[in-house]
Amino acid sequence: MSDPPASRFDIDFGDRFERLGRALGAREAEHARTLEEARSCAETLRAAVASVLEDFHRAAHAAGSPHLMIGLGDIRIDDKHVRAVEFELFRGRHRAIVTSKSRGEVTLVGPFHKGKAEKPCRSFPFDALQELREALGDFLEQFLEEAATP
Repeated sequence: MSDPPASRFDIDFGDRFERLGRALGAREAEHARTLEEARSCAETLRAAVASVLEDFHRAAHAAGSPHLMIGLGDIRIDDKHVRAVEFELFRGRHRAIVTSKSRGEVTLVGPFHKGKAEKPCRSFPFDALQELREALGDFLEQFLEEAATP
């Protein structure tokens, strides 16, 4: 019987990766406050989007189309930027992403098809509330239209 794969290698990196973790952690620690602000912004936006989707699902169901269900993902660290968080809307291959960045900016990505380029993107400062509100409404409407189109 052969040895399990891990035992074939005598690998000991000592504290190499502990040192790396401390160094990277110390470097990123200065961004913790602004990343928390980005998360707070994302939580507010996600709650608003969840409310919109509840209204949409209720109306679609009442109109005889209960199959028009849109998924809403949890907030997570952004796939591309370690100093940002995101959540996703999805139905089948249709996607839209709301990213909240520690530099004080929200980016609306899409709508797009999974596996395709994530464009178009529109970004807004956290304090551009009226512009963001209007853009988010247009963004959600466009996503829902595309996601519900065969």
